[in-house]
Amino acid sequence: MPGDLEPLDHDAVLIVIDVQQGFRDPSRGPRDNPRALARIAALVDAWTGAGRPVVRVRHASTTPTSSLSPGSPGYAFEPFVAEIDPSLDVVKQVHSAFGGDVDLHAWLTNRGIRQVVVCGIQTNMCCETTSRVAGDLGYEVVFAHDATHTFDQVDPATGQVVPAWQLALATRSNLANGFATVGRHRGRPRGGRGRGAALRG
Repeated sequence: MPGDLEPLDHDAVLIVIDVQQGFRDPSRGPRDNPRALARIAALVDAWTGAGRPVVRVRHASTTPTSSLSPGSPGYAFEPFVAEIDPSLDVVKQVHSAFGGDVDLHAWLTNRGIRQVVVCGIQTNMCCETTSRVAGDLGYEVVFAHDATHTFDQVDPATGQVVPAWQLALATRSNLANGFATVGRHRGRPRGGRGRGAALRG
């Protein structure tokens, strides 16, 4: 989407979704965007360095054999996310961060926050679902698409593999049609508390 997305609101929240070690599991198959974690880390650094709020989300799978089930090594955050001192922690068993163990909508509403920036794993799953729900709830959503990644999937109708990059493209198109502004990360904050950590269209 064309256009400059900076500055953001002074209290724009960064929602960091499911950046957990279980997504390293090779059984998940090929993925896109190998620089995603570095870009997520850059956004986290920008937000924490500017004293802005960060919501850290973790998926707790109810499938015992899942690499994201509580108690499994993969349930752990990636180290740079584990080190965050978040404004709010959310644990969820569903795709949307708004369906977790904490009422995220109430938390945002009580603080008068109307703008959220979404990054994390997976692009077309929990990141897209959270963005759609946020948009329907009336938030101004910025989807940092290059600070997300996903994996190849199989089309059940044809049995064909849908590459991760195609799934990400579909997510960008979906969200840009009424749910979110789709932008790219820029890891360097601009102007600290007074101006938004930088994103661009």
